Amino acid sequence: MTTRPTHKPRPLIDLLVSLLLPSLILMKLSGEADLGADRALILALAFPFGWGAFELIRYRKFNFIALLGLISILLTGSIGLLQLDAGWLAVKEAAIPGLIGLAVLLSTRTRYPLIRTLLFNNAVLNTGLITDRLAASGNTRVFEERLLKATYWLSSTFFFSSAMNYVLAKWIVVSPAGSEAFNAELGRMNLLSYPMIAIPSMLMLMAIFYYLWRNIQELTGLKLEEVIHDPDKDKTA
Repeated sequence: MTTRPTHKPRPLIDLLVSLLLPSLILMKLSGEADLGADRALILALAFPFGWGAFELIRYRKFNFIALLGLISILLTGSIGLLQLDAGWLAVKEAAIPGLIGLAVLLSTRTRYPLIRTLLFNNAVLNTGLITDRLAASGNTRVFEERLLKATYWLSSTFFFSSAMNYVLAKWIVVSPAGSEAFNAELGRMNLLSYPMIAIPSMLMLMAIFYYLWRNIQELTGLKLEEVIHDPDKDKTA
């Protein structure tokens, strides 16, 4: 029986394939003397699309955010190749994180809140031990209330990203879709989205995770090494 390969985060490769290479292709190879606007757009989109599809197929694990990422790439390609109004790009850029933020909020009304998938999960935390300690100390309800507060903050990071994506797209991408200028502006927007949107959103996520960790420590008395999930312990258990 073959074992399924373990997914290991590769942020540098993700950044190179999904952001830097596509942006450089759009800005440098969209001229008629090079690939042309349409072919440069297809090539640029092929990198993040191919990488995202590879990750999904390779590890055979449904990833809601990865799926939205692939949909986002397809929509961007459609806007450029069909030469739709550039305003639709701003709508698309805002819609993807906005939908995630809305899904995070709505999931609080279900049995499976998304914060457990994104932050409070077995891949990151030793949730079994944490749950047992919370029950033993009678703090389960208190923790659930604080987890709900963290959920509201988590959704706010996606709404922040949605608003900033819209502003950035309206500010930078003003040329007709399908043109060389449109591709260059799209590449510039992608590069600027990292320092202006991705990094602030990541800092907000880190602050939420720190809030969760401090509350887990306060309510359970567990140390950091006990809270963080260690896959090596599972192998030796």
